[in-house]
Amino acid sequence: MAENKFLTYKEKPLVRKGNEIYYGDTAEKFIVRFEILSTDKQGNLEIADSVSVQLLKSDTEDKDRIIKSSTKDTLFDALDLGFTWLERALKD
Repeated sequence: MAENKFLTYKEKPLVRKGNEIYYGDTAEKFIVRFEILSTDKQGNLEIADSVSVQLLKSDTEDKDRIIKSSTKDTLFDALDLGFTWLERALKD
Protein backbone atom coordinates (compact mmCIF):
# COMPACT_ATOMS: atom_id res chain seq x y z
CA MET A 1 0.00 0.00 0.00
CA ALA A 2 1.45 3.38 -1.00
CA GLU A 3 1.87 5.92 1.78
CA ASN A 4 1.32 9.67 1.19
CA LYS A 5 4.54 11.60 1.68
CA PHE A 6 4.44 15.32 2.38
CA LEU A 7 7.18 17.85 2.74
CA THR A 8 7.56 18.41 6.48
CA TYR A 9 8.97 21.15 8.67
CA LYS A 10 9.54 20.46 12.36
CA GLU A 11 7.77 17.11 11.87
CA LYS A 12 4.53 18.66 10.58
CA PRO A 13 3.19 18.51 7.00
CA LEU A 14 3.71 21.52 4.72
CA VAL A 15 1.38 21.30 1.70
CA ARG A 16 0.99 23.74 -1.19
CA LYS A 17 -2.09 24.07 -3.37
CA GLY A 18 -1.87 26.93 -5.86
CA ASN A 19 -1.20 30.16 -3.94
CA GLU A 20 -2.06 28.55 -0.60
CA ILE A 21 0.28 26.74 1.77
CA TYR A 22 -1.06 24.72 4.70
CA TYR A 23 1.10 23.85 7.68
CA GLY A 24 0.22 21.42 10.43
CA ASP A 25 -1.43 18.10 11.08
CA THR A 26 -5.20 18.15 10.55
CA ALA A 27 -5.51 15.54 13.32
CA GLU A 28 -4.38 18.24 15.77
CA LYS A 29 -6.57 21.11 16.98
CA PHE A 30 -5.04 23.89 14.82
CA ILE A 31 -3.35 24.44 11.44
CA VAL A 32 -1.92 27.50 9.66
CA ARG A 33 -2.91 28.72 6.21
CA PHE A 34 -0.67 31.03 4.18
CA GLU A 35 -2.06 32.68 1.06
CA ILE A 36 0.22 34.48 -1.38
CA LEU A 37 -1.76 37.62 -2.20
CA SER A 38 0.70 39.21 -4.64
CA THR A 39 4.13 38.66 -6.14
CA ASP A 40 6.91 40.77 -7.61
CA LYS A 41 9.06 39.57 -10.50
CA GLN A 42 12.78 39.74 -9.73
CA GLY A 43 14.76 38.46 -12.68
CA ASN A 44 13.29 35.08 -13.61
CA LEU A 45 11.70 34.54 -10.18
CA GLU A 46 8.29 35.46 -8.78
CA ILE A 47 8.80 36.58 -5.15
CA ALA A 48 5.86 36.86 -2.74
CA ASP A 49 5.47 40.46 -1.55
CA SER A 50 2.18 40.11 0.32
CA VAL A 51 1.21 36.99 2.27
CA SER A 52 -1.88 36.41 4.43
CA VAL A 53 -1.36 34.27 7.55
CA GLN A 54 -4.25 32.60 9.39
CA LEU A 55 -4.26 30.35 12.44
CA LEU A 56 -7.28 28.08 11.92
CA LYS A 57 -9.13 25.48 13.92
CA SER A 58 -8.78 22.14 12.12
CA ASP A 59 -12.51 21.53 12.53
CA THR A 60 -13.92 22.66 9.17
CA GLU A 61 -17.50 22.66 10.54
CA ASP A 62 -16.73 25.45 13.06
CA LYS A 63 -18.12 28.83 11.91
CA ASP A 64 -15.52 30.73 13.98
CA ARG A 65 -12.62 28.83 12.46
CA ILE A 66 -10.16 31.75 12.16
CA ILE A 67 -8.34 32.36 15.46
CA LYS A 68 -5.74 34.92 14.31
CA SER A 69 -4.85 36.59 11.03
CA SER A 70 -2.23 38.98 9.71
CA THR A 71 -0.54 40.04 6.48
CA LYS A 72 3.23 40.08 6.00
CA ASP A 73 5.47 41.54 3.28
CA THR A 74 7.61 38.44 2.76
CA LEU A 75 6.98 34.70 2.77
CA PHE A 76 9.77 34.27 5.34
CA ASP A 77 8.08 36.67 7.79
CA ALA A 78 4.72 34.97 7.22
CA LEU A 79 6.17 31.49 7.81
CA ASP A 80 7.96 32.67 10.95
CA LEU A 81 4.75 34.16 12.39
CA GLY A 82 2.59 31.17 11.43
CA PHE A 83 4.98 28.62 12.91
CA THR A 84 5.12 30.60 16.17
CA TRP A 85 1.32 30.91 16.38
CA LEU A 86 0.83 27.19 15.75
CA GLU A 87 3.46 26.14 18.29
CA ARG A 88 1.90 28.33 20.98
CA ALA A 89 -1.68 27.27 20.17
CA LEU A 90 -0.82 23.57 20.39
CA LYS A 91 0.89 24.03 23.75
CA ASP A 92 -2.29 25.42 25.36
